[in-house]
Amino acid sequence: MGRVADAPVVVSPGWLLAAAVLTVLFAPTVRRLVDVPESGAYAVAAVFVLLLLGSVFLHELAHALMARRVGVRVEELAVTLLGGHTRMGAAAPSPGSSALVAVAGPVVNLALGAVAWILAAPTDPGGVAWLVLTAAAVANVFVGAFNLVPGLPLDGGRVLEALVWRVGGDRLRGTVVAGWVGRLVALGVLLWMLLRPLTQGVEVSLVGVLWAALVGAFLWSGADQAIRGARAERTVDALAVAALMLPAVGVPAQGTVLDLDAALADAAPGPQGRPAHALLLAPDGAVVGVVDAAAAAAVPAALRGSTPLSAVATPLPHGSAVPVDLSGRRALDAIAPAARLAPVLAVVDGSRAVGVLRSADVARALRS
Repeated sequence: MGRVADAPVVVSPGWLLAAAVLTVLFAPTVRRLVDVPESGAYAVAAVFVLLLLGSVFLHELAHALMARRVGVRVEELAVTLLGGHTRMGAAAPSPGSSALVAVAGPVVNLALGAVAWILAAPTDPGGVAWLVLTAAAVANVFVGAFNLVPGLPLDGGRVLEALVWRVGGDRLRGTVVAGWVGRLVALGVLLWMLLRPLTQGVEVSLVGVLWAALVGAFLWSGADQAIRGARAERTVDALAVAALMLPAVGVPAQGTVLDLDAALADAAPGPQGRPAHALLLAPDGAVVGVVDAAAAAAVPAALRGSTPLSAVATPLPHGSAVPVDLSGRRALDAIAPAARLAPVLAVVDGSRAVGVLRSADVARALRS
């Protein structure tokens, strides 16, 4: 729909469905509280829903502007079927900045609720303006207060995450703690929505059951994704090219299999033993291929001096080398595009070839 804070603003098609449903559900309330015809009730309900859309957008805009202020790139502002979200390019740099980004949205809703309440005060009770402003006030206060509940995926969960991060120095531990609290919140909301009518002697309707299931599933799913994401990020943080690579020696690409035997025999043993793999080097030192150890071993002894290394090697395209000193997210960001070019990558230390890295080994490490 446009761009704000250098990020695209997206309105999900699902929100149109939500808007239609909310309009239909709110119209009977309008007719009960205000003397308007049926068509007028739907018009008033539609105005309220549009105001609700505006408040959701301002909620997400507050997150985005605060994120920009603390140095975090904003990638998308979205209004969706179940509300909205602000997608950011990275985590906030500190617990304090993370908490500021989190509370910015609910604070805007609480402020909008206060303004709507003040504007509703002088209006005629029972009038259209009074109903729309009062409904907007109640909705914004509820959204702001509910989002401050300390459990992911709610904004209060990010505040709890920041608190644990501040105390323990570990952001990912804070995410896991807030995610588990979010699971408890999801169960609590589900039970409250189902059991509260029973305690009041009111039979739970099918619509109430479906609504409770939808809200509970949304909260549980968000909390579960946060926990899984934190564990995945922990795995990425532990990723190290030096630990996953297989030691290798560099041999001239114009050599023979016999030259390979000599290079492997002369190679000094490292922490992982004597290298068993080799990389082909162009005259300028660039890595141009990786030797297939099985293919090289299959060459008969009588032919090893006349068999060129290119016959037992796989060419490596430009860009399929990664530095040995990379770890964590930087390692993954370097490996991912290179792995699209070749299943086996060269590992280099400056201009020196030191190892080979198999993308299958990286995938195995991430799955673990």
